[in-house]
Formats: sequence, structure tokens, C-alpha cells
Amino acid sequence: MNRREFLKKSAMIGIGAGVLFLPKGLKIIASPAESAESYPDLVALKGGGLEAMLDRGMKEIGGMGRFVSKGQKVLIKPNMSWDVAPDGAANTSPELVAAIVKHCQAAGASSVVVMDHSIEYWDNSRKVSGIDDAIKSVGAIYAPSEKDGYYQKVSLDGKTLRETMIHEALLECDVLISAPVLKHHGGAGVSISAKGLMGCIWDRRDYHSMGLQNCIADFMHAKKPDLNIIDANKVITRHGPRGGSPNDIVDMKSLLISTDIVAADTAGAMMLGRKQGEIEHIRLAAEAGFGEMDLSKIKIERITV
Repeated sequence: MNRREFLKKSAMIGIGAGVLFLPKGLKIIASPAESAESYPDLVALKGGGLEAMLDRGMKEIGGMGRFVSKGQKVLIKPNMSWDVAPDGAANTSPELVAAIVKHCQAAGASSVVVMDHSIEYWDNSRKVSGIDDAIKSVGAIYAPSEKDGYYQKVSLDGKTLRETMIHEALLECDVLISAPVLKHHGGAGVSISAKGLMGCIWDRRDYHSMGLQNCIADFMHAKKPDLNIIDANKVITRHGPRGGSPNDIVDMKSLLISTDIVAADTAGAMMLGRKQGEIEHIRLAAEAGFGEMDLSKIKIERITV
């Protein structure tokens, strides 16, 4: 892709990023909800720092206490697979990870665990990403993932994925919060919440050998996130999932929060300029009943911070 093509693609992505902040057919909640039924399904925020957007978004969706009860074990699943510094946008922002941990602690969680099965050397990825320092700064627990002894074989009711080795932290948690960074992915099209859950398994080669898109969708038979918080601040728009240069990154300064993994991923994909239903694993997850892909059917709160 030459410079002219990239600029054209970036312009398209800019339009996609603005889609959630335009009124075309989207249902909007005008004021904070007062009952579970009236909470928005998706909160789309832009323009502020990540922690400020998280604070505002969590208030609109009912607060972390809606998802985490006193004494519960929480697992936060960010992207921290790559030996890339925060400005490279390959991993979830450490600022956001720390802020989510603090919300869980304030809600009374007995423990907050953070894990991702790194693709590059796990110790370097954890440290260079900045997430190691973030975890330590707020007293969260890092769950190591580099040995197969941390995983258990689980049978699934998927069409393609019938069993896989899943990390014990996922199997033991009471609450699962998916906290991916929004980015392009060369194989899956996009990497958001559903794709990010691949970091909970031992052997990614199984997915690639059996059918990546199908397996991503099938994994939700194991466990679906209770809450999805998508870091769309700095976004890799090409050469994902690791990125190649600063030219691959667009500053979107946005955050998505949703109880619906399919809606969250659909919105994220649209921010990357993809059409609704274009990403196969999102469409398959919707068809399997894991969430709503038609954003005109859900309640969306749009906020500029």
C-alpha cells in the first residue's frame, strides 16, 4: 500500500470512527439510566483521556457494581501479547488496564487477575507493554501463561471448536472483563473482544488449522465476557496485529463499553471502516446467539468527553 492509498484508507476509517457519533438510525439514551432495563447496551465515548472516558462510561452503563459484587473474583483480559511499547498500539493501554482494576476494587472484588497468553516472549511483552507496572501499581495479580500446566482441557458445544485447553484464570473467575485494543488483523480482519479471547487458550495453532473465524466465534460457548471495554485511543489500521510503523496508527481517542460482545465488536469493526456483517467471526457469533450485530436494534449512548 503506497502513501496515497493509505491516506484514502485512513479517510475511510475516519468516517467509520465517526459512525457511532452520528444519528443515522441509532437509538440514543438522553440521560443516565435508572433501571437495568434502561441502561444502554453500548456506550461510545470520544475526545478524553482513557481514564476519564472510562469513568464517565461506567457511570452511564450502571457502574462496575452492576457487574462485580463484593467478594467476587475478576479476570481482566487485555491485549499484552506483543513486545511493543504503549505508543505502538499493539497492546491495551496500561493506563486503561489500571483504571479498570481500580473500578473492580472499588466494587468490592476479592481479587483482580490480569492475563493474556503472549505471542512474543511473555516476560518482555508484559514489561515493555507497560502493563506489568500498571498491574503492580494498583495491586492486581498477574496470571502467568507460559506453561501448559496453567490450562485445562474443556469440551465446547461449538460447530468447529469442540475442545481446547483454557487458562485456569478464565475457568475460575466469577466475572470476565474483556479489555482489548481495537486494531486491524491480517487473518481475522479485526482484533477486538472476540478475537482477543484467543489469548485464553494454550495452542493458537488449533484455531488456524481448523478455521480461525469459526473457532473465534465458537469459543464463546466456553465463556462470554460480562463486560467489554475496548481501547480505541490509538488504533493500528494496517499491518495488524503487531503493526509495523507509526504510519499504521490513527489517533481515534475513543472508548467503547458494552455488555454485548457482538455489538461491541461490530461497532469497533465499523470504526475501522468495515461494514456491518463483513467480519465473519462477528457474523457467526451473532448467528449463534451471542449478541446483536444490528446496531439499530440496541440502545447506544454517545458521549464526547
